[in-house]
Amino acid sequence: MVKITLDIDGMACGMCEAHINDAVRKAFAVKKVSSSYTKKKTEILAESPLDSEKLKAVIESTGYTVRSIHSEPYVKKGFSLFRK
Repeated sequence: MVKITLDIDGMACGMCEAHINDAVRKAFAVKKVSSSYTKKKTEILAESPLDSEKLKAVIESTGYTVRSIHSEPYVKKGFSLFRK
């Protein structure tokens, strides 16, 4: 799994977040996508890395500006009652 974090300018409300999330879901097969206009960030979880140029183009086609894209491996945190 890969976690992709994007810094995005131009989001001003919850509908802006929804526009970005919908555009990403339509263009890519992702596990999860969530945006925050207050943090100016979008986080995407995917099985494999996404084409960053295509990702940038998809988001900018909705009218927002992508400032940066950062990818890192994602490891799901397990739940344990016995963790110390």
